[in-house]
Order: sequence, then structure tokens, then C-alpha cells
Amino acid sequence: MAVTTDIMRTWRGPRAVMRDLLDQGQREDRALAYLMAACIVIFIAQWPRLSRLAAGFDGTGAEAPELSRLIAYEFLGWLMVWPLMFYAIAAVAHVAAYVFGGQGDWYSARLALFWALLATTPMALLYGLMAGFLGPVAGSNLVGGLWLLSFVVIWIGCQREAGRG
Repeated sequence: MAVTTDIMRTWRGPRAVMRDLLDQGQREDRALAYLMAACIVIFIAQWPRLSRLAAGFDGTGAEAPELSRLIAYEFLGWLMVWPLMFYAIAAVAHVAAYVFGGQGDWYSARLALFWALLATTPMALLYGLMAGFLGPVAGSNLVGGLWLLSFVVIWIGCQREAGRG
């Protein structure tokens, strides 16, 4: 199935989609592609917020930073640092699942985390738009919280399926 269709299915039933992904066999290239696609989309979702910051709307009276510098820092963070952090988080999640009786392997723990991240990127895009247009207001914070909550719920569902072995 198409990735976009699987993303929509994940919001209704993450375990079924995770089972389908695991049934396709171990393909590290696919897991890495999910991670990098998620990081690229989240990086792009930050642009409206960064534009607002560079325009000086959310400044504290100090000189607004250059947009190109802000985007370069976000690029470094989302496409260089965060992927490495997500690999470490997946390793910790696998060890934690193993301690609690999980039967999955390292690959399934990585796939569960990376897929959950990719599946929640539509919320990341919405959050980026709201943060860019409205700034740091209650509505933007609410959407950011819903993004985080949906990520955790989907990740737990995917991790439970991945831990079945």
C-alpha cells in the first residue's frame, strides 16, 4: 500500500499497520527512509515558525535572527542530530520492552519508533502552520500537545505489536 494510505490507517489502528510493515520483512533501508522522511517533513513544518521569528514578531526587543541561519540550525538538528537520537531512543525502547517480556528484535523497535514519527507528521505540519501564523498562543500549544500525545499513543501501539516477535 501507499505510505499515505498506511499513515491514515495508523491513526485508526496502529497495531494492524505495524503488523503489515513487519510482515514485509526486515529492510533497514525502508526503516531509514521512514525516519528521514519524517525528519524532512518536521524540518519543513518548522519554516513558518522560523519565518515568524526572523520577522521579529516573537522577539524580545532584540535584533531578529536571520532566517537563513535559523533554517540552517533546524536543518542540522532535524537531519543530522535527531536521526541519531531516534536510533538511541529506539535502542532504549527495545531494552525496556525486553525487560518487560517483549519478544521483538532491534529492527522492530526501530521500525515502530520511525513509523510512529512518520505517521504523526500531519499533526507536525498543522502545528508548524499554527505556530507560524498565530505564534505561541494557547491554540498552537494545544496542537503541539496533541501532536506529542498522538505520537506517544501511536508509538506505544506500534511498539506493543513489534514486541510480540
